[in-house]
Amino acid sequence: MAPAPGLSASTRFLRRRVRTGLVRSRNSLVPAIQMTACAVGAYAFAEYVLGHSGPLFAATSSLISLGFSRDPRLRRVIEVGLGCTLGIVVGDLLLHWLGAGIWQAAVVLLFSILLARFLDSGTIFTTQLGLQSLLVVLLPAPAGGPFTRSIDAIVGGVFALLVTILVPKDPRREPRSDVKKLLHELGEVLRECASALSYSDSTQAWHALIRGRNCQPLVDAMRQSLRASGEVATLAPAYRRHREELDQMEQSLDYIDLALRNSRVFARRLTSAINHAALSDEATQNIADVLQDTADAVDELSLGLAEVHDGVRRSHLRTARADLREIAGRLHPRLLDVQRLEGETVVMLFRPLMVDLLEAAGVDSREARDILPPL
Repeated sequence: MAPAPGLSASTRFLRRRVRTGLVRSRNSLVPAIQMTACAVGAYAFAEYVLGHSGPLFAATSSLISLGFSRDPRLRRVIEVGLGCTLGIVVGDLLLHWLGAGIWQAAVVLLFSILLARFLDSGTIFTTQLGLQSLLVVLLPAPAGGPFTRSIDAIVGGVFALLVTILVPKDPRREPRSDVKKLLHELGEVLRECASALSYSDSTQAWHALIRGRNCQPLVDAMRQSLRASGEVATLAPAYRRHREELDQMEQSLDYIDLALRNSRVFARRLTSAINHAALSDEATQNIADVLQDTADAVDELSLGLAEVHDGVRRSHLRTARADLREIAGRLHPRLLDVQRLEGETVVMLFRPLMVDLLEAAGVDSREARDILPPL
């Protein structure tokens, strides 16, 4: 008998989940080993060297500080240490004034969370401050006084920083992966616009606009990874030589972000131009060719920015700059056989996007503008 459709779908779902989980676990093996060694080492140091009894906060703070988050580790270490210390101070003061009990714990926790949000926007800082103040009210102080927990948190943070400095991961790995995803999406936006023109399909142009809007989380994620990678490159002596490359990638991201914003403006205008039949057949074909060629140049730019080897990286970037220069030289309504005003607007809106891409590829701002044909 054939399996039921619902059972078959569930089996496929479970297989995908297992496959995805195995890939994620394999990619996380090295960070997991680092986190385990760091947490156990911080716990052992606090217990056997400092003499603290059950220093759980040494292990937990090291795990929080390392973690799998894209946030900079130094910030997380500071948030854990300060949040833990301030939480104990707030909890002790309110315990002295209000006494111990359930309603007192509720008041202490509410006040601590609001105080943390007033002082800083960090989620870890708020969690640590609230948790510590609550523990002070609900649990007896550990041997050595309540501030032993604060010392344990600092120990865990210091161990996390030592792991970051002594056993760092390549800080360029995540930004390279992020920029590859980002430029892939930009290339697909341009290809969807080209296809929308070729088939006179305004709905597809609108889909390209939506796709461009959905790229903003990728931009934000890359900015976070660049901040964290810059911190690693600053702290770890083995990777300080890559600081310049990370700075260049951050500059490229600014221009890519602008190009994505301009692509959304362009796609919106293109939707209107298609609906109003503002372009002749010749102009439609010429602009579609420009969009397709630009998407190919974006792919070349992606290979350059994501490449590991410097020589190959520079080669791809040179090719991308040459391709973008050639395309930019065609961006004039007359050269593209555009006659009507609304069609000219489509070309005019594409010119700033091309300047952004040229700058992302390393071309000087003034030179990028001069490449465009004068109007």
